[in-house]
Amino acid sequence: MPPKNNKAAQKDSAKGSGSKDSKSTGKSTGKSSKNDNKKDSDSTKLKPATAINARHILCEKHSKKEEAVTKLKEGGKFDEVAKEFSEDKARQGGSLGWKTRGSLDTAFEKAAYELEPSTVGNPKYVEVKTGFGYHIIMVEGRR
Repeated sequence: MPPKNNKAAQKDSAKGSGSKDSKSTGKSTGKSSKNDNKKDSDSTKLKPATAINARHILCEKHSKKEEAVTKLKEGGKFDEVAKEFSEDKARQGGSLGWKTRGSLDTAFEKAAYELEPSTVGNPKYVEVKTGFGYHIIMVEGRR
């Protein structure tokens, strides 16, 4: 009898070690920039953050948000596209500054904290709809 239990234990340990699917578990929260494949593989490696330095482009209408996304895809700098298209009060290149967890709209925050930091010249961004309108979000820093 002990050998039978031993084989069962070996099967169980084989199932537990190394048999898990190796696909990325990173969730896509929307459309992002040119580096989709790189973003997906890196998103699982992000360390938890208590604050992010974020920028956004806020548009009331979906069509205007799509125009802004097109500009970004054509290589536009995030801050310049934000100045042109964003309808928020600040209009400072979309800069929101450092925001701590719990200080932003829930949907906005969830998407923003899943983004890896990038630069305005080569932004990695996500699109989210909230009660305020349509957002294109990028993160410049995490801490």
